[in-house]
Amino acid sequence: MAAAAPPPSPSPAPAVIGEDLVPTGHPVFSRIRLATIVDVPHIHKLIHQMAVFERLTHLFSATESSLSATLFPANSPPPFTSFTVFLLEVSQSPFPLIDQNYPNFSPIHKTVNLDLPITDPEAETFRSCGNDVVVAGFVLFFPNYSTFLAKPGFYIEDIFVRESYRRKGFGRLLLSAVAAQAAKMGYGRVEWVVLDWNVNAIKFYEEMGAQIMQEWRVCRLTGEALQAFANINI
Repeated sequence: MAAAAPPPSPSPAPAVIGEDLVPTGHPVFSRIRLATIVDVPHIHKLIHQMAVFERLTHLFSATESSLSATLFPANSPPPFTSFTVFLLEVSQSPFPLIDQNYPNFSPIHKTVNLDLPITDPEAETFRSCGNDVVVAGFVLFFPNYSTFLAKPGFYIEDIFVRESYRRKGFGRLLLSAVAAQAAKMGYGRVEWVVLDWNVNAIKFYEEMGAQIMQEWRVCRLTGEALQAFANINI
């Protein structure tokens, strides 16, 4: 189930500036990169926080081992051809360039200029590579296909930004990274779902130009129902 992106701020959005400009106020340096198997502990914690936010912890059964085995199996397919995770990292210092260049993707660096500094009580728990690099969110997506368009697309399974970093433009950065990748690859669309009670997220998505498909409903077979239907003698 796709999590809520941060709702739009009632005040003007923080300025996103280029790395070549001198920031003022309280700059937060961000990087969106492809996750790897070493990021699984952070991904697992993020998914659990998302389940808490969505009031769905009773459905949460993922473990670090199961995530590693399914997201990053041996001989994993190339990024964007199967399950792909973008990890959002933030720092108080500019990010160094990392050697993570794939044919279709290079890490995305943006600087968000805020009026006030961010207080993150979980910074140590989500410490990533580097002295002050912290994982702030993620998006997990994979290819789907539109027969009407005769084009592939991306389906976003989950997008989540930790509480300390919401309403600061980081959810928009994650979504735009997926959209940019879809456009770069010539894909036809990006789709996801949103919980009907999350009116802030719905408003956010509508303001960014997304269509809320009111006439469609999600159908799901899982658990015992899946096994029962699989055993029907057709």
